[in-house]
Amino acid sequence: MDHLVLEIGLAVTLIALVGLLSAKLRFSVIPFYILIGMAVGPHALKIGVFDFRFIESAPFIEFLGRIGVLFLLFYLGLEFSVGRLIKSGKSIAVGGTIYILINFSLGLAYGWITGFPLEEMLVMAGITTISSSAIVAKVLVDLKRTANPETEMILGIIMFEDIFLAVYISILSGLVLSGATSLGGVLLSALYALGFMLLFLIIGRKAVPLLNKLFNIRSNELFLLLVFGFLFVVAGFSETIHVAEAIGALLVGLVLAETEHMKRIEHLILPFRDFFGAVFFFSFGLTIDPLALGGAVWLSIGAVAITLFGNFVAGMLAGRSAGLSPKASSNIGLTIVSRGEFSIIMANLGKTGGLLEMLQPFAALYVLILAILGPLLTKESKTIFKMLNMVFKFDRKKPVKSIE
Repeated sequence: MDHLVLEIGLAVTLIALVGLLSAKLRFSVIPFYILIGMAVGPHALKIGVFDFRFIESAPFIEFLGRIGVLFLLFYLGLEFSVGRLIKSGKSIAVGGTIYILINFSLGLAYGWITGFPLEEMLVMAGITTISSSAIVAKVLVDLKRTANPETEMILGIIMFEDIFLAVYISILSGLVLSGATSLGGVLLSALYALGFMLLFLIIGRKAVPLLNKLFNIRSNELFLLLVFGFLFVVAGFSETIHVAEAIGALLVGLVLAETEHMKRIEHLILPFRDFFGAVFFFSFGLTIDPLALGGAVWLSIGAVAITLFGNFVAGMLAGRSAGLSPKASSNIGLTIVSRGEFSIIMANLGKTGGLLEMLQPFAALYVLILAILGPLLTKESKTIFKMLNMVFKFDRKKPVKSIE
């Protein structure tokens, strides 16, 4: 690994340069990080000692990206309140069910219409159903929307999706990889995931006085070491019981947000969130080979259109079921439209199971388009709602009576 440090330095420099470009253009930085990752990688060139293929450093960059997802979700949890989340349990369960049912059904129908076999249909439905928690977290923080009324529902849907993912991957793995599945094992996996999340939130809230004492450390060095240890242990343990490590990080953030040290943690963690988060989106781009996307263009565009429709409808219904305004409800669907790491996981499962090769380029292009569109739609959600409201009259305000 003679050139590992040089390759990491080259990667960080490229990330910084496109970050500067996005700032100049006043554009969301996420697509730039992904696109520069796509521009380099195994298909790129080696110029002297500068290896733009990143073959040697790819595993390390991927690992840094995983840490980036943890920091993004951890920070999002810090910006929120576990008390509000627990109080809204019923509305979140209803909203999450609505979101999953609509998007999963549309994905399944799209797979059937386009002529895919059953197993490929099921993988495609998984690809098109699950949002990217990393992109959603980044967008919410960047646009300063963590205090918005709809953010509670958005976080709830992300957590609800994780429970669905734990169950669905268990079922699909058994079907695709072994040709059979155990209903008991699937139910047990789902109960583990749900039980762990609820138990962690409840115990974490009760343990706030203890955490206040534990984190009462003057040294920033020791303070950060304790925070990092807590974060990585919980996130790593979560994965062992089939709860995504990113959700484990979110849970830690939600609990620590209740402590008196929240502002200090937020201040110290911010540079780590930004650095490792940028590396995540770059590493995600590295996994996409632009030369292999051609055959999946129309298939991906069709799926994107269906996802945009399904997300908006699901967001409106989920928001309205929780008593949110039409505008806040529309923000839900427009914010969680991005697809990312979980969709790639589903595509890789299909590859491992020897399913049609088309699933890989389809997932890559589909994710890329929505990773670019998602932040844009969220940023312009106010304008989009105004335009749609002129046609569909979502917000029917009563006219003010004049005084004669």
